[in-house]
Amino acid sequence: MHRSKTKPVAFILNIETSTKNCSVSVSENGKIIALKELNDGNYSHAEKLHVFIDAVLKQANIDMQQLDAVAIGKGPGSFTGLRIGVSAAKGLCFALDIPLISISTLQHLALQVKAENGVIIPMLDARRMEVYSAIFDTDNQFVREIEAQILEESSFQNYLNDDNVYFIGDGVKKTKELISHPNAIFIDDKLPSANEMGMVAFEKFQQKDFESTAYFEPFYLKDFVAHKKK
Repeated sequence: MHRSKTKPVAFILNIETSTKNCSVSVSENGKIIALKELNDGNYSHAEKLHVFIDAVLKQANIDMQQLDAVAIGKGPGSFTGLRIGVSAAKGLCFALDIPLISISTLQHLALQVKAENGVIIPMLDARRMEVYSAIFDTDNQFVREIEAQILEESSFQNYLNDDNVYFIGDGVKKTKELISHPNAIFIDDKLPSANEMGMVAFEKFQQKDFESTAYFEPFYLKDFVAHKKK
């Protein structure tokens, strides 16, 4: 049974491992109170994730047993990174008997953009000229759902002709090589982070919008294809 609480405080552990940024935070009623992350250009999640979880709990000055839920960035993104993050999140939820919350990786990546007008297009590199992308308004609501798409010079043209378009994520680098438009605003060197997961996770916690811990799977978007090493 989930323990009863004597005060209306929700501590949520947030985990984001869908890219090369291994990122963990603790939020209290939606506010981030501890954050630990590393993007060293490699996938170091297997070595770093549990170390980072211990570090943020100490930074937040709480015990693991005080957690009320675990939130995971569900993808799309790296197959290996997602598997490691989801496995850790599910293990904690089972061990502590607390709910699992999932958040679209692209949704909380879009939250890094603060804008009053236009649309926000978070995008993650999906090899060659392909990206995983979605389109959000400035209230973080979906304008277009997540897709795997091949970039072209005409991509997002109708949005660019209407208003500012903010591109963010590691798919930006190759997008800049193709798209040239006065309304295109490229935000470089940004990856999904647990720093933006707090409020979305807390809202889902209040709504009891939980996943089935036993059956939850990451949102891979595409089937995994193993590539032989050269």
